[in-house]
Amino acid sequence: MLEIGSPNALFFRTNTTCNNLLRELQKIWVEIGESETEKDRMLMELERECLQIYQRKVDEAANSKAKLHQSVAAIEAEVASLMAALGVLNINSPIKLDKGSKSLKEKLAAVIPLVEELRIQKEERMKQFSDIKAQIEKISGEISGYSDHLNKAMISSLTLEEQDLTLRKLNEYQTHLRSLQKEKSDRLNKVLGYVNEVHALCGVLGVDFSQTVCEVHPSLHRTDQEQSTNISDSTLEGLEHMIQKLKTERKARFQKLKDVVASLFELWNLMDTPHEERTKFGKVTYVVRSSEANITEPGILSTETIEQVSAEVESLSKLKASRMKELVMKRRSELEDLCRLTHIQPDTSTSAEKSTALIDSGLVDPSELLGNIEMQINKIKDEAQSRKDIMDRIDRWLSACEEENWLEEYNLDENRYSAGRGGHVNLKRAERARVTINKIPGMVDNLIKKTLVWENDMQNSFLYDGVRLVNILEDYKLTRKQQEEEKKRYRDQKKRQDLLLTQRESIYGSKPSPRRSSSFRKPNGFNISNGNGSVPPTPRRSSAGTTTPDLLLTPRSYSGHHRQNGYFKEFRRLTSTPLNYVAMQKEDTVSTTYTSIYSSEPDSPLQG
Repeated sequence: MLEIGSPNALFFRTNTTCNNLLRELQKIWVEIGESETEKDRMLMELERECLQIYQRKVDEAANSKAKLHQSVAAIEAEVASLMAALGVLNINSPIKLDKGSKSLKEKLAAVIPLVEELRIQKEERMKQFSDIKAQIEKISGEISGYSDHLNKAMISSLTLEEQDLTLRKLNEYQTHLRSLQKEKSDRLNKVLGYVNEVHALCGVLGVDFSQTVCEVHPSLHRTDQEQSTNISDSTLEGLEHMIQKLKTERKARFQKLKDVVASLFELWNLMDTPHEERTKFGKVTYVVRSSEANITEPGILSTETIEQVSAEVESLSKLKASRMKELVMKRRSELEDLCRLTHIQPDTSTSAEKSTALIDSGLVDPSELLGNIEMQINKIKDEAQSRKDIMDRIDRWLSACEEENWLEEYNLDENRYSAGRGGHVNLKRAERARVTINKIPGMVDNLIKKTLVWENDMQNSFLYDGVRLVNILEDYKLTRKQQEEEKKRYRDQKKRQDLLLTQRESIYGSKPSPRRSSSFRKPNGFNISNGNGSVPPTPRRSSAGTTTPDLLLTPRSYSGHHRQNGYFKEFRRLTSTPLNYVAMQKEDTVSTTYTSIYSSEPDSPLQG
């Protein structure tokens, strides 16, 4: 029995139909009366048309078969391509697994799901590659600054190849993307660090931050949140250049403010500015004690701050100029007082008259003149320290001279031995004065030696109120020696007068002397107590360093105690403190009768 749908069943049904149709056709021809020839011709034509139809169907079936073969081959190729592109190695094609047991359509139907799956995988993989590629291009553009030639080079290097969609390639893209993301993060951190530094510098300098960073790139101070921060090399270089520029400006302003503040401090100290006025500039005064890197207070180096401090300095400078003259005069007066105390001649180049003339003429800056006076004051103080030992010895010498003067006045007192009030005290002082007076020659010699040693060490003359001290001391010694000689001559003369008087009394008898009085006068009219030459010389000045003959004290030229006191009054006038220049001790007053010179104090150091 034939199976329905089998080729034989189909042929049988076709053949039966054709036979039935042929018998019907022949029946029609018989009825028509067609000849046998015509019947054969039409049968031949019918057979030819049937063959053509079969041939056409066979050709169509062959074409369909060929197309199916092509489709199967194409799908196999696509599967192979997709598997290769996706890197799938563990999938076997259903066509190859059952190549001989299935029709072409079955094979095609079996592989289509695999193709669809591979296509979906490819699309997903393509999307992954596309997303990564877009991120890479974006980050690369940010790094390159969206430079055209750099972008084209980057895009060409990242052209997506569909034949290579393997996970290995995807990992390469992802690795490259992570590298770019890290570089972007580093660059972004670096840019943000630079921007923060620029912000801090702008704050210190009082400069507009937004305008400053916009000069480098507008994205650094963006208002549009969608605009990404430019992190290109040019931006980094621009920020570095801007930071260096701001640091240079900060350094210049720091030094300028430091100089201005230093001037402000100097003017404050000179003008004795009260603390309340100084506190107005308290925020800038710490600048002079800080380093440039430690200055972070906003606006501390702004032009407004510097201008405010400069204006204060200018105002104080004008006020200083008006007071500087008064200050110079004050310091000059202090210099002169110090010179009087130390018996050192002041420098005449800064005298009050010259200083006033120089300041009024504007030829000299008062600050320089004041500095010169300050230097002179320091110099005088240093010199006074080195002269201290000698000055102390001078004071002791002058004190001894004062004691000698007191003893002379004491010896002139006729009531010195009375038992009156304080008599015993004066006697004790007189004894001490005689001991001190005996030390005067040694004091003077020792003082000369000390002075010469000082001059040798300092390579300079020791001046006392402008006169060399050694000359004063040598003059004093010479005058004292001459006075001693005058005393001796006077004593000899007195002895001769006493001898002549004794001889007259022995011849004519004793009678009252007309010259016997409480103050015996010599024939030449000089008071003995003041003009007998018994007074030692006193310290005196000599600008030439030697004693001239007309200054030597002699019995005839010596005018007594008043001349000596007049000289030392002049010497005392040149000192800053009262100096005890005194006349040296004289002989005791002679008695109411002619007595021997030896009737004076028995223990007097001036006795011959």
